[in-house]
Amino acid sequence: MNAEPQLSSGVAVPTGAAAGSRRKRSLQTRRSRSAWLLVAPTLILLAGVAGWPLLRTIFYSFTDALLDAPHEYAFVGLANYLDFADGEAFGVLADPVWWRSVRNTLWFTFISVSLELGFGLALALLMNQKFRGQGLVRTAILVPWAIPTIVTAKMFGWMFHDQYGTVNDLLMRAGIIDGPLAWIAEPGLSMWAVVIADVWKTVPFMALMLLAALQMVPSDLYEAARVDGASAWQRFRRITLPLIFPAMIVALIFRTMDALRVFDLIYVLTSNSEATISISGYARDQMVAYQEMGVGSAASVLVFMMVAGVAAVFLSIGRMSEPKESQS
Repeated sequence: MNAEPQLSSGVAVPTGAAAGSRRKRSLQTRRSRSAWLLVAPTLILLAGVAGWPLLRTIFYSFTDALLDAPHEYAFVGLANYLDFADGEAFGVLADPVWWRSVRNTLWFTFISVSLELGFGLALALLMNQKFRGQGLVRTAILVPWAIPTIVTAKMFGWMFHDQYGTVNDLLMRAGIIDGPLAWIAEPGLSMWAVVIADVWKTVPFMALMLLAALQMVPSDLYEAARVDGASAWQRFRRITLPLIFPAMIVALIFRTMDALRVFDLIYVLTSNSEATISISGYARDQMVAYQEMGVGSAASVLVFMMVAGVAAVFLSIGRMSEPKESQS
C-alpha cells in the first residue's frame, strides 16, 4: 500500500511525503551553505590571527632557534620536548620547574574556579531577587571585573605587604594572627594570595553569566513547585540547577581556560617566583629570559594542548548532560 504510484513508462512518481522530505533536506542544505558563507570571513580572520601564529609556534618547537636570531635554526626533532643523552633526560618534560609550574597551575585553577563558581552562584541568586537597590548592586558588582589585571595585582600587592599591608593589620586587630605574615614572600602563602586576588576579580564574571541563565528560567515553574509543596532546596536542585547547567558549563569553560593560561597576575604580584610560577610563566621565561625560542615554543605548545584538552572534557560533559532529543 505504501508503494509509489508509477506512470505507464514505469517511472516512479514520488508521493507527497517523500517530496516534502526532499524539500526539507534541500532547505536544510541551503541554510547550512548560507551559514558557512556568513561565518567564512570570521573563520578566515581567525585562521590568520590565531592559526598562523600557532603553526609557527609548533614549527619552532622542533628547532633550536634563539629569540635574537629566529631565522637561524636547525631542526632538532622532539629534543625540546624530551631527549636523552648520556643517560640523562633533557627538554621541557624533563625539567622539574616545568612540572612544578604544572602543579601550581592545576592547583590554582581548581581552587580559584571552584571558589568563583560558589561565590558567583550565591551572588547570582541574590541579584536575581527583587529588592531595593537591585540595579545599583548589579552595577557595583562589575567594578572588580572592570579593573585591569595589572592594577588588581598591584593593589593586592600593597594590601598583602608584610609591614604596612591592610590584610595583616585587620587580621592582627581581630586577634587571628600574632604578627605580620609575608603573604607574597612565603611559599606557603603566596599562592593563596594569588587565588584571593583572582577570585575577587573574576567572581563578577561568573555571577553575571549565571544571573543571565537564572533570568531565563520561567517563573511559573517555581510557582507550580510551591503549590506542590517543594522546599527552597528542592526547587533549587530540581529546577534551578538543571536549567542553568548549560550556562554553568560555558562559564566553567571560559574561566578554566583563562585560569590555565594565567600569567600577568602571578608575574606582577609574586614576580613569577618558583613557588607560584605557572605554565605560561615558564614558557615566557624560556623564551624571553633565557632566549631559548625553541624550548619556549615547545612549552607554549604544551600549554595549548593542556588548555584544549580541558576544554574538550568540559564540552563532552556538556553534551552528555543534554537531553537525547536535542542531541539527535
